Amino acid sequence: MSENLAVFDHERFLKNLSTHPGVYQMYDAGGKVLYVGKAKNLKNRVSSYFHSNLAPKTAALVKRIHNVQVTVTQSEMEALILEQNLIK
Repeated sequence: MSENLAVFDHERFLKNLSTHPGVYQMYDAGGKVLYVGKAKNLKNRVSSYFHSNLAPKTAALVKRIHNVQVTVTQSEMEALILEQNLIK
């Protein structure tokens, strides 16, 4: 049985991504959280996952990404606190 899963269009997503601090959440096709992270510059941090020379573990994660949601914060400290709360 073949699965018809849409591939995450990271180029389109990154075009409009904020350069402000915030938190990003990566989801698989089933809506399960794969990863939660924080960034002082969301665009730079999230785009780093889509380069060609990734570690094998990171490359395996990226292959499973179906959606990314971001929350922009006022500061890196606020992003850190939000990240900790989301991980809990």
